[in-house]
Amino acid sequence: MPRITTAPSPEVPAGRTRRLGRSSTAASAFVDSYAMTAPAPDTRDREPAPTGGDGPAADDSSDPGPSAPSPATTGVQEQPEQPEPDTAAEKRRGGRWRRADALVALIYLAGAFWVTARGWRDYDGRLLGSRPNDQGFNEWMLAYAAHAVTNLENPFFTTLQNAPAGVNLMTNVGMQLPGLVLTPVTLLFGASFSYLLFITLNLAGTGYAWYHVLSRHVVDSRAAAFVGGLFCAFAPALISHSNGHPHITAQWLVPFIVWRVVALSRGERVIRDGLILGGLVVAQFFISLEILFLTALGCLMLVLAYLVFRPRDAVRRLRPLLSGLAITAVLVSAAAAYPLWMQFAGPQHRVGHPGTPDIYALKLGSFVQFATKSIAGGPTSAIGWAPNTTEQASFYGWSLVVLAAGVLWWLRRETTVRVLGAVGLVSALFSIGTTWTVGTRRTDVPAPFALVQNLPVFDSVVVSRFALITTVALGVLLAVAGDRLAARRTEPAGRLAARVGAVAVAAAILPILPMPLDAKGRTPVPDFVTAGTWRDHVAPGRTLVPVPVNGMTSLYWSSAAVAGFAVPEGYFLAPVSATDNTGRWGVDPQPTAKLLTAVSLGERDTTVGQADVDRARADVRYWKADAVVLPDRGARRHDDLKTVLDALYGPGERVEDVWVWDVRPFTR
Repeated sequence: MPRITTAPSPEVPAGRTRRLGRSSTAASAFVDSYAMTAPAPDTRDREPAPTGGDGPAADDSSDPGPSAPSPATTGVQEQPEQPEPDTAAEKRRGGRWRRADALVALIYLAGAFWVTARGWRDYDGRLLGSRPNDQGFNEWMLAYAAHAVTNLENPFFTTLQNAPAGVNLMTNVGMQLPGLVLTPVTLLFGASFSYLLFITLNLAGTGYAWYHVLSRHVVDSRAAAFVGGLFCAFAPALISHSNGHPHITAQWLVPFIVWRVVALSRGERVIRDGLILGGLVVAQFFISLEILFLTALGCLMLVLAYLVFRPRDAVRRLRPLLSGLAITAVLVSAAAAYPLWMQFAGPQHRVGHPGTPDIYALKLGSFVQFATKSIAGGPTSAIGWAPNTTEQASFYGWSLVVLAAGVLWWLRRETTVRVLGAVGLVSALFSIGTTWTVGTRRTDVPAPFALVQNLPVFDSVVVSRFALITTVALGVLLAVAGDRLAARRTEPAGRLAARVGAVAVAAAILPILPMPLDAKGRTPVPDFVTAGTWRDHVAPGRTLVPVPVNGMTSLYWSSAAVAGFAVPEGYFLAPVSATDNTGRWGVDPQPTAKLLTAVSLGERDTTVGQADVDRARADVRYWKADAVVLPDRGARRHDDLKTVLDALYGPGERVEDVWVWDVRPFTR
């Protein structure tokens, strides 16, 4: 695959082509600003992109033009002798690049394990990060994916959680493709292992994807590409989302998508590139629809910014781009028609998130603060500036913001840098929500996101995540700046500038590098579940009711059984009611669930009346339950709960490390 380059500029030594110069093309701007691509061979033979102003693109032919001297015409034209390639030198050079790539991959992998290390100490017995409920839900998603694969069940909707109404998986986090890929791992080692592996590889894979793109298609300096990849993968945005959002950190396929968009804008093989892009979009659709939307929005911002700075060249490239995107749309519509229907019109679909958009918005001042898990941050450094510990998508620190401003001023003549600045700024402003903020206080003055908050899809996006686009823009900007400095090392003054620049980048990035995520113990799942004894008490497709019903116990048990039985309630987003599809967390609990929760919290005694008994038996019929199970470990006020359950369903049976109430006489 050819590299995107520009013609050599006076700043670059003779014989060396520079990929992105000050007169950047549309393709250059797209790649430079979003830095995403499909893999390409590491070759120094790269096709120069058109250069110049807003006029027509330069001709790529070898015609010397009218100003070039004409060769002498003789009867037989002498052909210049072509030097034979030094195959051995090429092999040595290729080997060095491969070793460099492998070293970079190992560094990123080591960094990812550094971040998740505390979870690996006991992946079954610990919960990683600050959002255990999010981890529990995502573990269940991976377990259900393995169940759906092995039992050929619907991967987009299930009644195995929130029985019997079910959960629309598309309107939650999706993750069908990672679940499919990790199915063998889940079946062999369990969902908790798969989750931790997924979180870890997301960081390493995202970092290497950025490095690959930057080093092949954007910059000449491998060191600059490494810094760009490091920032894009280990910036506070992805570290904070590693607390429980693997669908957000799974950005390793996005580079391939945007590179195909770049290829379409060049108009070379529109049909082929449109089909390839369609396949990649479908794949990303089944990884994370939210990241796919943000990618599309980022590309749209790039196009609009490039249209402002280079209007004639942008318009010229629009026709092949739109033609290819039409082909992509046809393929995606065919492959994703059913899941799209499930997402927007299927059972249990919802619109938006609970509360107003500003609940999940950042504060304007958060961009110069330090994140909770940054070297310069701490437990209280982000309080008041972000909605929670997973949504710290800005938090670059004042040093990096100052450095970015300096780079934008220094390289202000480059179209690429202007586009990066515009995209980064707009997405950052979107992330602060519908109103401007002063300090940690929100005002009544409308902010840019207020213009789009009611548009379809925008009304379902967590506002703070627009800053993920800003993170990408900053990462690419760092790589471009590093490359420009590296290109001047052969100049006497350039060597000093390169050293000063390296110190400035290190001083800006080091304070925001991540510390390991916290981990805490979790209540062990009963042997009754892990040993498979539950199969003697619950028929396939029927419900096992853990006690108490609220909380994450049901999902932990179901995950350990690879979603082998249904559970009531759970942890998910659903509509408020059958007539109101506004998003909310969970569902209203059944009366018996409320009763058992109140007993476990000490809010009521163990006295039950006939009305309670009648409701309890009606509820297990509603849940389609075969058994109600009280564990020895993890249930507060265990003895009180057992007393109440005996009164509701008759004497329980002791089985291994749980008490079991067979409710089939009431439900069959």
